[in-house]
Amino acid sequence: KAGGMSGGAAVGAALLALALAATGEAAAVLRDGGYEGLLAAVHPRVPEDGRLLARLQEMITEASSYLFNATKGRVYFRSVKILIPPTWKEKNYEKPKHETYEKADVIVAAPYWKHGDDPYTLQHEACGKMGKYIHFTPSFLANDYVTDIYGSRGRTFVHEWAHLRWGVFDEYDNDRPFYVTGQNQVKVTRCSSDLTGIYVCEKNSCSDGSCVINKLTGLFKEGCAFIPERNQTAVSSIMYMQSLSSVAEFCNEHNHNREAPNLQNQMCDYRSTWEVIKNSTDFENDLPLTNSSLITPPSFSLLQKRERVICLVLDVSKTIAGGNWINRLHQAAELYLLQIVEENTYVGIVTFSDKGEIKTHVHQIVSDKARKQLASYLPTAPGGKRANVCAGLRLACEVKKKEGHLYGSEIILVTGGQDNSTGRCFSEVINGGSVIHTITVGSSAAKEIEHFSKETGGFKFFVPERLDFSDLLDVFTGIMSRSGDTFHQSVQIESAGESVAEYTQLRRTVTIDSTVGRETFFVATWQSAEPPEIILTDPIGRSYTVKDFELDSVFHVARLQIPGTAETGDWAYTLINVHLAPQVLTMTVTSRAANSTLPTVSVKTYMSKDTTYYPSAMVVYVQISQGFSPILGASVTATVSSENGDTVSLELLDNGAGSDIFKNDGIYSKYLFSFSGNGRYSLKVRVQANRTTVPQTAMPWSYAMYIPGYVENDDSIQPPAIKNNTQVRRGDFSRTAVGDSFTVSAVPTGPYIDVFPPCKIIDLDARMEDDKVILSWTAPGDDFDKGQATSYEIRTSETPLELRDSFYNTTFVNTSTLSPQHAGCTEIFVFKPEAFTTGNITVIYVAIRAVDEVFLRSELSNIAQAVMFIPPMAYPPSNLKFGVSTILLLFFVLLTAVCLTVSTSLCLVKKKKKKNLSENSAKLLQHKV
Repeated sequence: KAGGMSGGAAVGAALLALALAATGEAAAVLRDGGYEGLLAAVHPRVPEDGRLLARLQEMITEASSYLFNATKGRVYFRSVKILIPPTWKEKNYEKPKHETYEKADVIVAAPYWKHGDDPYTLQHEACGKMGKYIHFTPSFLANDYVTDIYGSRGRTFVHEWAHLRWGVFDEYDNDRPFYVTGQNQVKVTRCSSDLTGIYVCEKNSCSDGSCVINKLTGLFKEGCAFIPERNQTAVSSIMYMQSLSSVAEFCNEHNHNREAPNLQNQMCDYRSTWEVIKNSTDFENDLPLTNSSLITPPSFSLLQKRERVICLVLDVSKTIAGGNWINRLHQAAELYLLQIVEENTYVGIVTFSDKGEIKTHVHQIVSDKARKQLASYLPTAPGGKRANVCAGLRLACEVKKKEGHLYGSEIILVTGGQDNSTGRCFSEVINGGSVIHTITVGSSAAKEIEHFSKETGGFKFFVPERLDFSDLLDVFTGIMSRSGDTFHQSVQIESAGESVAEYTQLRRTVTIDSTVGRETFFVATWQSAEPPEIILTDPIGRSYTVKDFELDSVFHVARLQIPGTAETGDWAYTLINVHLAPQVLTMTVTSRAANSTLPTVSVKTYMSKDTTYYPSAMVVYVQISQGFSPILGASVTATVSSENGDTVSLELLDNGAGSDIFKNDGIYSKYLFSFSGNGRYSLKVRVQANRTTVPQTAMPWSYAMYIPGYVENDDSIQPPAIKNNTQVRRGDFSRTAVGDSFTVSAVPTGPYIDVFPPCKIIDLDARMEDDKVILSWTAPGDDFDKGQATSYEIRTSETPLELRDSFYNTTFVNTSTLSPQHAGCTEIFVFKPEAFTTGNITVIYVAIRAVDEVFLRSELSNIAQAVMFIPPMAYPPSNLKFGVSTILLLFFVLLTAVCLTVSTSLCLVKKKKKKNLSENSAKLLQHKV
């Protein structure tokens, strides 16, 4: 990215105390042309500043009318909610219902520092898919000088909204700001090509300020920049440069620049942004409004949440399989109360079987004593034979209503009962204002339970019936506040469970990194009457044994809290089964942030969708970050478990191939397409990182174009120096995390039939060397990104649209010598294009399809462009550099001579024509240098 803003450099260590927003579809809903419920949230660590709220409202109000005109009268913003941090003074704001920071469409937070104050949108899926959030910094909203760089905030907001909502990409590229056309001319990577400006140089490679052409590539040498004219006539495009006053539209199929090597062309198969936008679900049945006077400015609601209020609603019926259900439930809920739930939270407890019972009304967690007091109310014995979920939920509402905490509170519902009567209380509970997190246990749990989570925006977890393992402990550790403030949140470092034979051991090493260490717990569980032998050794050699642990012989739990801040480094633990028969032993390790100004390494996991129908594939995503800085080089393993306990393990990658859209953005992914049956599935992730790096450089995320200046009144503004790109090495760390459950339907019961094609190749690259094209890409698999394809089909064309729309009518490339490698390997293939030998062609486009053993074909790859630059026949002496400024100087000398002999009025006429030099000068450069 070219240059951040200087204001971002002033941010101190506190800017790192940030959490990434979690997954989830955009909060805004489109009704009759108006987006309702757009959610903007201010990070809890942003200092109170009333200007931010005012500027947010001004920005979105301006954006609404600009968006309406840009979409040709189709959409605007009708209502907006702004979530204010609980740390700000209370001013009778409304209470949020289901809104949280981590579900916001727009976040206001201190910057990921290398972006400075550049607004950006985090996009992690393919063209046409929604992004995660738009990020604005407080400095961007509060300081007016940013409008000189980005244009008005409302215009910038529309640029980012198109990224977020419709999944389009930028039409410029800072890594490839120029390209050589088929006519052997240098052009700016832009859309549309009607935008005018001049070329200036900001590097020492051009000491006189002129842009110099590299004789080998035909492109300008490093340091050349395109500075646009401030006064333009071009009306597009918003995804190139929304800051120009004339720009009011997206590029469409008529003015889209398909030659430009930008992300929009690469990601969207050379479709224009307007084509992608029109194809979105928003516009399926949305005709332009006939009367623009019906559009009113958006309404704003200011929301502020204070305390967190939770009611545990626990199923103690005998319908849940396994005789140790109460033990496991007690272990998991106790771990939640003693270690996970944040300080100052209010917690109440309700149990239910045939009937409900209030164990305790809400108590505030203000000390360890209060935590233990709450844990003493947890169930110790099973109840009746059936589960009455509504009885439990109604009592939960009663518990919180009595304390005045109903609106915006949370319910954690744990059930495995076959209760099909939840419809009786569904509406009243949903309308009660609580967020409901659901934990369904086993295959017998009612299918309707997850609807409570879906309607209220809660977590939804699934635990297989293999209750002997740590699954239930894991899901309770995943129910954290979604305020965005990681300092008070628990972090799960380790979760291991294994069936251990008699007199054998479970031995592991877990890494405590420097970002955590406060309130660190090691918790072991077992099944037999007596506890296992426990040996725990810290990084400096200090040892703990079972005598140091607090033992609960009734519920089979051993707990050790490490005093103060835990030592950084590797902790080795050994659990030895001294029982005469095999038993399951588990170890769970949790901790909290060591420092309020340094964020923890955070792991968030999610699926591409929450339900699928065989054979449609899903994608598992894991986002690893420290604040807003993505972490690279981690080893990420996802374990997917079905209702019957069958598991599939996947190694997730951040390699920019297959399901991973962007390389090195800290989002690791993998296709999931193999299912053992229908029903619910759970997701658990283990992250082990050694020698990882935090890149201190811009990520390939979508952001508003940084404009270093404009040409105005014949003067150009020089851009600032580009920042250096560095990487910071950080220590090792361990993490585990759970994801929301998902469901799979239509899985066949018969023998396996190959219905899965190779995955789409998304990183095809083409370059010219002499008269040959060198292709490189990442090999797909036989089934999506697993295994090994059988063959490749490669074709070329002079136009990308012909490849896209009529692949088999294009020029065939002989690939008989090319045998696919295993998925994930780098492929390289060289060929001599026939078009370059038979005609005067300098640009060709290439695309690939992979074929598996049963002739299933992948989707068409991204379309790569190969350019053959033809150097001029002769070059001027090497010490001559004809750049833009040189040509302008010669022109001024000529103009002065003319003015001495002609009238003053004629001079003025000619001076006005000087602006037309920009494009002509660039063309001249290619032939003169």
